[in-house]
Amino acid sequence: MNRHRLVSSVIAIGAVVMVAVMCAGCIDLPSQQRPKIPEGIPPGAGVTQPALDLADRAGSDAALRAWAQPVAQDTAIGQRALIAYGRAAETQRQRNPGCRLAWTTLAGIGGVESRHGTYHGASISAVGDVRPRIRGVELDGTGGNRTIPNSRTDPHTTGEYARAMGPFQFLPETWVRFGADGNGDGRADPDNIDDAALGAARYLCISGGDLGTPAGWQKAVLVYNNSTTYVLDVRDHANAYSIGVAY
Repeated sequence: MNRHRLVSSVIAIGAVVMVAVMCAGCIDLPSQQRPKIPEGIPPGAGVTQPALDLADRAGSDAALRAWAQPVAQDTAIGQRALIAYGRAAETQRQRNPGCRLAWTTLAGIGGVESRHGTYHGASISAVGDVRPRIRGVELDGTGGNRTIPNSRTDPHTTGEYARAMGPFQFLPETWVRFGADGNGDGRADPDNIDDAALGAARYLCISGGDLGTPAGWQKAVLVYNNSTTYVLDVRDHANAYSIGVAY
């Protein structure tokens, strides 16, 4: 064997030894492959929220916390946001059973719109208030947005044009129609995750009818945001959460 071939052989053997050392024991590690996210519409319902006595606030809070804790660990959604999604979905189940809205759809929208109330460092308080308040861009007609003058409905938007509000990014005009009191404090606040989730649930159910059907689900989400890309993004988030996967 000439010197060149000898050096090449030594390098090759060294590389094999190095790979073997680096991988020693790795064959015993569990698979790190990400589960395949379903693509079905409507998305899966996930771990169904508990049936609640909506008049018993303390009891329903305790039941929702117990439900949300393991779901939060699996999906990486904050527990406080999950409680809001679960309560809103259960409220609609009782008040509008024909809608068949799953909490995963609300979580899909909440994830896309505001990272579950955490966009730009925001956080959710124990009573559901999202601070600092989340506001969208000025709707001045640029960047493909509509032109919506500021109607002063939102006291926290002071410019010439309206901005989408809160963790579910409601337009002021839409919040006037669909805003809801989800935390029982007597007022509808788009910057409160409970109120916003229930308002979104009402909006979706009124817009789509039966969200347990592909046509109803797509119609509802398109009314929420008229974009096919948006629909697919919400679908993917919701389906991931339905199988206990972070997205």
